[in-house]
Amino acid sequence: MARLPRYIIPGQPQHIIQRGNNRQDIFASDEDYQFFRDALVDACVKHDLAVHAYVWMTNHIHLLATPGAADSISKVFQSVGRRYVQYFNFNNKRSGTLWEGRYRATVVDSERYLLTVMRYIELNPVRVGVVAHPRDYPWSSYAHNAGGDTGKNVDWLVPQREYVRLGGTVQDRQEAYRQLFKAAVPKDDLRAIRDSTHKGWALGGERFIKKVEALSQRRAVSKGVGRPKMKDDNCV
Repeated sequence: MARLPRYIIPGQPQHIIQRGNNRQDIFASDEDYQFFRDALVDACVKHDLAVHAYVWMTNHIHLLATPGAADSISKVFQSVGRRYVQYFNFNNKRSGTLWEGRYRATVVDSERYLLTVMRYIELNPVRVGVVAHPRDYPWSSYAHNAGGDTGKNVDWLVPQREYVRLGGTVQDRQEAYRQLFKAAVPKDDLRAIRDSTHKGWALGGERFIKKVEALSQRRAVSKGVGRPKMKDDNCV
């Protein structure tokens, strides 16, 4: 099977998913989450990857992050993968791979989709019925982006410009962000996010797709589905 395309544009956010092999658990305790967090933070600092939102479920993770270089994401996942798998296998007396192949990722049209993808990521525990509200899940960025937590789980996050535009102060931004969660993510947006990330295509409007294709010199959407229809196609 051919590898999924990768569109890495330094300075442009990416939605990234990594799953456990055969959907098996990759976290078994709070200590596992903490070790993974520390390994990720170290790698992000070293390889210039700014994380804006995350959720770590028992058998997979989501990140919304902006690479500073073309190889930022790959180097971060190589580093974290080596450290965490060695740690997890030793603690659980197991051997072999932990991950389901390579991570999946899609470049994100920040003006059109950035805040929607953030909500999509942080609502993951709610969609699967783990918690009733994203504030109740300890291993996500919601507490930082919406206010209420300044601990180590979140103080390493980097606000992206679309999030910063929500308000002039930290409190204003957090309040505006909380208001976004009063409405469900539209079904069309859910489908677009899932399809783009699963298939490795760019997530955005017509103008953004053309920009990605011009920079990468290859197609950024599937021939079969055509280009996405957006009400606002003026975002880059």
